[in-house]
Amino acid sequence: MQVNTLILGAGAAGMMCAAHAGAGVLVVDHAKKPGEKIRISGGGRCNFTNMYTEPAAFLSANPHYCKSALSRYTQWDFVDLVARHGISWHEKTLGQLFCDGKSTQIIDMLRAEMARAGAELWLSTSVVEVARRDERFQVVLERDGRRIEVSAAALVLATGGKSIPAMGATGLAYDIARQFGHEIVEPRPALVPLTFSDKRFAPLSGVAAPARAFNDRAGFDEAVLFTHRGLSGPAILQISSYWREGEAITLDLDPDGTLFDTLRNQRQREGRRQLKTELARHLPAKLVEHLGPALPMTGNLADQSDAALSALVEGLRNWTLTPNGSEGYRTAEVTLGGIDTAGLSSKTMMSKTVPGLYVIGEAVDVTGWLGGYNFQWAWSSGWAAGQAIKARKTGLE
Repeated sequence: MQVNTLILGAGAAGMMCAAHAGAGVLVVDHAKKPGEKIRISGGGRCNFTNMYTEPAAFLSANPHYCKSALSRYTQWDFVDLVARHGISWHEKTLGQLFCDGKSTQIIDMLRAEMARAGAELWLSTSVVEVARRDERFQVVLERDGRRIEVSAAALVLATGGKSIPAMGATGLAYDIARQFGHEIVEPRPALVPLTFSDKRFAPLSGVAAPARAFNDRAGFDEAVLFTHRGLSGPAILQISSYWREGEAITLDLDPDGTLFDTLRNQRQREGRRQLKTELARHLPAKLVEHLGPALPMTGNLADQSDAALSALVEGLRNWTLTPNGSEGYRTAEVTLGGIDTAGLSSKTMMSKTVPGLYVIGEAVDVTGWLGGYNFQWAWSSGWAAGQAIKARKTGLE
């Protein structure tokens, strides 16, 4: 079987690429349904992009690599596409855009765009072998118990990273890229809860508090959630991308910096109240109790000098913790690292050494923040590769 373009992976990036790559496109995926990560994202409503998408919100060994694709296909281009398909949406927080309805609307939209472009989709199809002969890619696929060899002028790696293996995630894209001489930036779980071997936060499981989680590389102001295994919540997921084993993170439980003045004012009005009781008006009571042995918070408010209150608040603003690990790929939302961008064109997503080989989406060493950024990278990189493939077919590039 001969096709112009074979796309491995029917996720966000793969389907987006198929919609723009011109005629003769075949998309294959081992899953029974396309876009499974889209389906489960955002609690089933799909956080499909972020209003504030910019290159600074992405991690990569080359922080400049993502600029071209993101600037040529922006968040507003995708919002326009969503609007053309009559999908209503809302901003939840921090520029995060969600469907008003179900995330399957985004999958249906992408399938409709693929159908309009004439792309074919094969599901429950696995990759057995990939080779390159006579300037074409020869890929052996297994489908319905039989093997089919597909010859393609262009091969697109859009199989994602290793996150959420329960959904079938593997390192297939890395293996194929290595086969063709590409380097891999060491993959690791990202946007993932952090763990503590002593389960110190088990008594606080389910408790959440606004905080700033930071280290010497980055900092994020959002909620922190205490779990049986350790720490989760948006602020922790964000900082996990900047954390490495053996390193500490710091929590600031007074992220707006107003607690000292608030406690001083309360001391004047309600000095006879217990300090712990007053703190529990600003932090969860269980968390106050947990912190009690480590911080000076005995007695009434009236007993506290400015220096004592300052020391207390300083402790709350600089709670340093050293996780022993993370929950790993099992719960990681994305994979940090991936196929090294040094071997890829930032304009076309094509290999610099293997003509016709493209890498897009999560498989590339480009990882966004929490909140729709990774989907936007999928749309932008998929569009960029699709445009380049279409131009290459027509001899315009």
